[in-house]
Amino acid sequence: MRIDAHQHFWLMRDRVGEWPPQDLAAIYRDFLPPDLEPTLDAAGVDGTVVVQSLPTVADTRFMLGLADDHCFILGVVGWVDLKAADAPARIAELAAHPKLKALRPMLQSLPDADWIDDPALDPAVEAMIAHDLRFDALVFPQHLAALARFAERHPALPIVIDHGAKPFIATGAFSFWRSAMARLAAMPQVSCKLSGLLTEAGDRRDLPSLRPYIETILELFGRDRVLWGSDWPVVRLAGTYEAWLDMCLRLVPEADHDAVFGGNARTFYRLDAPGARPAVPSKSPSSVPIE
Repeated sequence: MRIDAHQHFWLMRDRVGEWPPQDLAAIYRDFLPPDLEPTLDAAGVDGTVVVQSLPTVADTRFMLGLADDHCFILGVVGWVDLKAADAPARIAELAAHPKLKALRPMLQSLPDADWIDDPALDPAVEAMIAHDLRFDALVFPQHLAALARFAERHPALPIVIDHGAKPFIATGAFSFWRSAMARLAAMPQVSCKLSGLLTEAGDRRDLPSLRPYIETILELFGRDRVLWGSDWPVVRLAGTYEAWLDMCLRLVPEADHDAVFGGNARTFYRLDAPGARPAVPSKSPSSVPIE
């Protein structure tokens, strides 16, 4: 079973004043399940995890509604203000939906790189653990030290680092990122997503440039703690869904494919097997062709 552990849906009417800007034409439009399904079928992907892209509970409810209507959506990574006084109650409410699997604060967008290293989050974390939720970490390399301190304080909270912590591939920066990732990889509750790297590579989107980063993630976290994700539709800024999948299939040892491209996502997010998807037309009449 092949699972895409990281993709997004959005409606532009909900994103006024939010990313993406209009000049990113490849992704400046609505993206909904009928836009993705032909690509999933062509790539042999059985199910996905859809991840929040706005810091609102309304966005989380939007994704859970899509999950109710589309059986290929196996899990949702939502958002809650983890420092709010009502965070535990809000987490309990959202966790009543069986497809809410994790929460993700948008750490990369916060001005304080140490935001996550704060005991004010403890009540929310306790609620997440009580409801068997996971924590997605959307970070840059400069956030990794604070994330490591957070992980050390909460060993019972499963954490996954999104997009390999977005290393600065475009400039060839490597040593600081690797060292910081090694500290996190030493904690058994921390996993890492093999996703989003293509869009961090700038003009260095070739296999030799990406290989050291992908192989380092595999080396540090091992076959059982790496989850593959497309980061669709954001991946359209740098290439195609199929090209990113093919690159990763070539670099991940074949013996590890079942784990990295499906098994680990099912285990980490506690995903049920997908139901049968009805056949879909090769093109959705309301969408542009999918790359």
